[in-house]
Amino acid sequence: MYQHRAVHQAASLLLLYPDQRWPAHRALVLESIGGLSGPAAVPLRRFCRRTADVPVLDLAAQYVTTFDRAPCRTLRLTQYTGGDLGRRGASLAALKARYREHGWVQSGSEPPDHLPAVLEFAARCPDAGRALLHEHRAALTLLATGLAAHGSPYLDVIRAVRATLDEGVRR
Repeated sequence: MYQHRAVHQAASLLLLYPDQRWPAHRALVLESIGGLSGPAAVPLRRFCRRTADVPVLDLAAQYVTTFDRAPCRTLRLTQYTGGDLGRRGASLAALKARYREHGWVQSGSEPPDHLPAVLEFAARCPDAGRALLHEHRAALTLLATGLAAHGSPYLDVIRAVRATLDEGVRR
């Protein structure tokens, strides 16, 4: 369970908009996953290596192009199933209530279905958070498909998250 929490927190940090804190976030992620092994740690390390020499402004521009300009690559999970904001309202309210039910208050101004927020919740409230990620598994699959088609290095972060969901699943 510790490994899942570490992967979820690391993925949450790596999927935030790259600003002046990006180098510190990346360093923290590398430090926190240093002792981890398994299918989730490998893609996180690969993503950190691929982005190590990318200037923050360039990475920020790539982030906007990747996540903010294509509905098939949005980090807002309910958009894959709920459509526009008007129809997603009930889902967003339910997510906020779920967070409160577990004593977690989301920071920042992003909506509660923003993947970094969902991942932070999963890191802090592992059982409820992992269940929430499982509920949005189809959205994660669609996001991964969009990132693969776009050739984005962020695909590795999503691969890591999906690996935590695949562990322990009998096929």
